[in-house]
Amino acid sequence: MKVRLGLTGSIGMGKSTTAAMFAEAGCPVWDADAAVHRLYSEGGAAVEPLGAVFPGAIVDGAVSRDRLRAIIANDPGALPRIEDIVHPLVRADRETFDHAHPGAIGVFDIPLLFEGRSEDEFDATICVTAPPEVQRARVLARKTMSEADFERIRDRQMPDAEKRDRADYVIETDTLENARAQVHKVLQDIERRFNA
Repeated sequence: MKVRLGLTGSIGMGKSTTAAMFAEAGCPVWDADAAVHRLYSEGGAAVEPLGAVFPGAIVDGAVSRDRLRAIIANDPGALPRIEDIVHPLVRADRETFDHAHPGAIGVFDIPLLFEGRSEDEFDATICVTAPPEVQRARVLARKTMSEADFERIRDRQMPDAEKRDRADYVIETDTLENARAQVHKVLQDIERRFNA
């Protein structure tokens, strides 16, 4: 990678949509959630090591996220053990992607970029944001979680204001047109700063 951009944002802020806009602009995009999905799928690199420690988490040769959530809920010590197995595999997946795209401005879509203290691994960081009422409406419109689920997830994440303060760039996703314009503005500035 010529330039590595870390992209983050809280639930419902429009991060996936913004990542797609970077892809449309010609940037290779690595998605942390998609990497975990690959690792958990049948034949994925996380299946065997997780199955060795948590055999109940494996269903039909793949890691069941529902079963993992239940294990974590019932065993306070499970999450660090899972992270010790999965995080190095995610990092290896990211490095493979990185090496596959030399000379590119790469975007790394990482929901917990700041929470995981990995911002120093990137040349610049970008936080996507939206007003709280827009965030809530987007999440509840998905019909996959309740208001209580949304609040629980939101409250576990770093506050949006803190993410904005820590990021090198902030993209407001109030409208698609505004977000797309800001993506292009960020890329122009990155090209200027890094001679990319």
